[in-house]
Amino acid sequence: MPEQQYEPGTHPDLPPPFAASGPVKWVRENLFSSPTNIALTVLAMFFLYKIIPGMFAWTFTDATFVAADRNECRALNSGACWAFIAQRWELFTYGFYPETERWRVIITFVLFVATVILLLWEKCPGRQYRFIVGALFPMVALWLIVGGSSTEAALMAYAAALVVAYFVYQRFGHNLSARFWFSLLAFVLVAIGVYTLWTAMGWSMLEHVSTDKFGGFMLTLIIGVTGITLSLPLGILLALGRQSNLPIIKYACIGFIEFIRGVPLITLLFVASTMLSYFLPPGTNFDLLLRVLIMVTLFASAYMAEVIRGGLQAVPKGQTEAADAMGLKYGPAMRLIVLPQALKISIPGIVNTFIGLYKDSVLVIVIGLLDPLGIGQASLADTKWQGLSTEVYLFVAIFFFVSCYAMASYSRHLEDKLHTGHKR
Repeated sequence: MPEQQYEPGTHPDLPPPFAASGPVKWVRENLFSSPTNIALTVLAMFFLYKIIPGMFAWTFTDATFVAADRNECRALNSGACWAFIAQRWELFTYGFYPETERWRVIITFVLFVATVILLLWEKCPGRQYRFIVGALFPMVALWLIVGGSSTEAALMAYAAALVVAYFVYQRFGHNLSARFWFSLLAFVLVAIGVYTLWTAMGWSMLEHVSTDKFGGFMLTLIIGVTGITLSLPLGILLALGRQSNLPIIKYACIGFIEFIRGVPLITLLFVASTMLSYFLPPGTNFDLLLRVLIMVTLFASAYMAEVIRGGLQAVPKGQTEAADAMGLKYGPAMRLIVLPQALKISIPGIVNTFIGLYKDSVLVIVIGLLDPLGIGQASLADTKWQGLSTEVYLFVAIFFFVSCYAMASYSRHLEDKLHTGHKR
């Protein structure tokens, strides 16, 4: 059959050959592109063929999901005993948080998810209010989870002082110095006044829950989210301070960074839990979880500072020279030109630090705080469930894998969006 003839410029666009596009092309180029790749692919497929059916059977088909104890699990099936996780699910989730108050944790988690979506999803409705919501969420979360008159007094004082300071700041025209000092004075006075009034009246809308009842996934999220949120801005300040021309600031930042990086996190946690009380006045009650949050934040900020310093050094010197030529001072130049580029370059390192910090939260078990791993180990002491450590470790590992993979996936999306040159 003769081939159809087309006038110049009128030939239709035809799809590529089947083997030159889509999954077939990917398999041919990545799995069977050379004799070595073919051999490795065959070996990998054989290995997966041997282990996947057994793993699937142990995890699902031969597993037990409802049982009274370990012996009943073994009598029913030969696979995993997930009945242990099912019976201790609330303990894994809330720790020892009072059962009647757990609705506060649920509301806080829902607000957290909504805040994360608003901050990270570019097409989210109402995104123009993301900074206001992001600033309010920590205060609301603290109030909901901890409660009590002292917490509410501190939050009300902070919120009222912030509003008054903002209006005072707006009233002093173009006199920047007067605006700053008068707004700072108003903030301090209003904060002291509101806190004193609130505590004197003894007002309290929510029952106080002490932090020693925190545990499980809730504790992990509190430590991880707090450390991640606070370590980034503190790390930026440390990185800029390390490059400062003022010797006092420069060497103070260098000393802090090198000291923190030279000491294991577990040592800092021991210092926070035991030795810190020796340096405080007698009778001082410094909350253990607060001490842990401070140490974790300081530890992560030191590593974050070095990651961001690497990004700052990767920014071409011509960028700062261009900012100088435009007449920009140090603050605007860093905020508008240098830091955005440095942070874009540092995205992989920043997320890597976040993931490392999030996983290191399990170390709090050594000072008596029970994260999911601690809850699991404590639960295994029950004679009814002894010998199920495999299920506990696998369950905790899946939780951390899902959380860390979500952070890594968003990191790759952000790199692609900002065109950092990352090749996937």
